[in-house]
Amino acid sequence: MFKRVCVIGVGLIGGSIAKAARVNELVGTFVGFGRIDDVENLQLAKDLNVIDEFYTDIETAVKAADCVIIATPVVATESILRLLKPFWSDNTIYFDVGSTKGNVIDAAKAVFGFVPNNFIPAHPIAGAENSGVGAALVDLFVNKRLIITPVENTNAAALHKTKLFWEKIGAIVSIMDVRQHDSVLAATSHLPHLLAFALVDMLGQRDEQEDIFKYAAGGFRDFTRIASSDPTMWQAICAANKSELLPLLDQFKDELTKIEQLLETDNYTQLFELFSYANTARQRFLHQTEKEKCV
Repeated sequence: MFKRVCVIGVGLIGGSIAKAARVNELVGTFVGFGRIDDVENLQLAKDLNVIDEFYTDIETAVKAADCVIIATPVVATESILRLLKPFWSDNTIYFDVGSTKGNVIDAAKAVFGFVPNNFIPAHPIAGAENSGVGAALVDLFVNKRLIITPVENTNAAALHKTKLFWEKIGAIVSIMDVRQHDSVLAATSHLPHLLAFALVDMLGQRDEQEDIFKYAAGGFRDFTRIASSDPTMWQAICAANKSELLPLLDQFKDELTKIEQLLETDNYTQLFELFSYANTARQRFLHQTEKEKCV
């Protein structure tokens, strides 16, 4: 599909894209780009055969590339676009993998004054507890959601080719409005991460934390697994999507207050009804997920 792809940010996501595309024979040559202080990671990516070559000079890195993938934390999107601007090519497809999309669109407008029609904002809903290119997985995107958020002037051919690329590495691709994306992901991904971080932070500061963690069962491990995610990345995601997160946090506080009141008043009938509704709602979610996998 592409002769030469430059990956900016060869970590878990960027490295997994490269691995998957290589296995599926979608790309001729993979080039990595990073800062001078990222050379050790870039060399590791090359040693692992994730990329073929790497550069710390952006002009050299993107030269002759027919696809450029921005796989850096969302907070770096604007600075990366500024690096790319002098060498931007109408013959190249550019896409990012950021977890928020409104700030990516804003970054493009800040740099170019508009969103280039060959820049395709995308978000693979996939990840792992570990970060870095050493954690990259060839099947990270298989049967995982991938959301593309085109704008009015997005080039149809570039959009189609980007969609096809993701599908060929196993992703289930959806097209979505930018605002809708940020709203949905705030509720289903960003808020759960905040809650996991908050619970572990609270328990970790208690005097008996050793006993708490020592005797924690599988439920605690399952619920708090995502608190092992990269703090730097999640700090940036929360900052980028705070306008969607703050109302959700208010709603969640109201829900906790409701449960608190039910306990204080010994209203276990309504507490059971709340638990039952949540149980049924999650079963619907699991059923829908399994059904989609079979399609």
